[in-house]
Amino acid sequence: MDPFATRSLGPTGARLTRLGFGGAPLGELHAKLPEDTAQSVIETAFTAGVRYFDTSPWYGHGLSEHRLGRYLRGQRRESYVISTKVGRVYSGDNDPGSVDVSPWAGGLPFTPRFDYGYDGVMRSYEDSRQRLGLARVDLLLIHDLDRLYHNPEETLEARMRELEGGGMKALDELKSAGRIAGIGAGINHMGMIPRLLARFDIDFFLVAMPYTLLDQEPLEEEFPRLAEKGAGIVIGSPFASGILATGAVEGAFYNYAPAPPEILEKVGLIEAVCQRHHVPLAAAALQFPLGHGSVAAVIPGAVTPDEVLGSIEMMGTDIPAALWDELKAEGLLRAEAPVP
Repeated sequence: MDPFATRSLGPTGARLTRLGFGGAPLGELHAKLPEDTAQSVIETAFTAGVRYFDTSPWYGHGLSEHRLGRYLRGQRRESYVISTKVGRVYSGDNDPGSVDVSPWAGGLPFTPRFDYGYDGVMRSYEDSRQRLGLARVDLLLIHDLDRLYHNPEETLEARMRELEGGGMKALDELKSAGRIAGIGAGINHMGMIPRLLARFDIDFFLVAMPYTLLDQEPLEEEFPRLAEKGAGIVIGSPFASGILATGAVEGAFYNYAPAPPEILEKVGLIEAVCQRHHVPLAAAALQFPLGHGSVAAVIPGAVTPDEVLGSIEMMGTDIPAALWDELKAEGLLRAEAPVP
């Protein structure tokens, strides 16, 4: 599979390279990342042919945007697509040393607050452009409007009304004025795609979990609803936050936490099938989501140039149809799951 061939993203008009670049690790989620290494990672991706880059103010409290912008400002603006997100705004503190930067290992000393209202969305958009140093971004996503961050149900519904009462108007204005090409939503859990589609005109979804080689539950309701609306999909965690890249090793991460025994067992079974067909687990994990007609790109993260090059190699690996057939026959992949 050619990692640098492009696909259309729903109705946005944007064309994304099948292999994109996920900017969350640039925010130093698990460990601090030297600036020269961060720049080398981005340069390696761009030089190789990656042309879709995703980031967010949340990633390192602005650090990911600063780092991506530092490199991309030096490239022809029409040569790449960049997306960032709204839903949080940031403020400084008189004592930066007292700022809690968790869950990031590093990042910048700024404090977020959720704001899905009109002014909050507009301020987030302007702040992102300044951190990036870019006059425009291509795609803007509503970030983390789900139960992971907004519990109980009353809190989530209040945030939905906040978006309905103003934030969506801001996004629509930006799109109508040609300042962005499309409106997206980044989600973490099941159930939010139908709920958001019922209330808002959203062009695409960035699905962090759970559509992976391990879990295809969105095929039941979520993705059919997207197809009905003509919305596009970007897969934000094709390695399920780690285990589909590392395999079922001790300390492997699944869903941003240590993998439970049942996940370790299933990954081990999937990996055994891959080995029988002489295909790396990571190659199957990266290519699988692109079998779905609505998926435009997968965007794994990276903290070293070698990880970038490894993803490129995995995308280019030939995978025989017999591998997908065996996974389905063994009950490790849904029978109805579309494959590349």
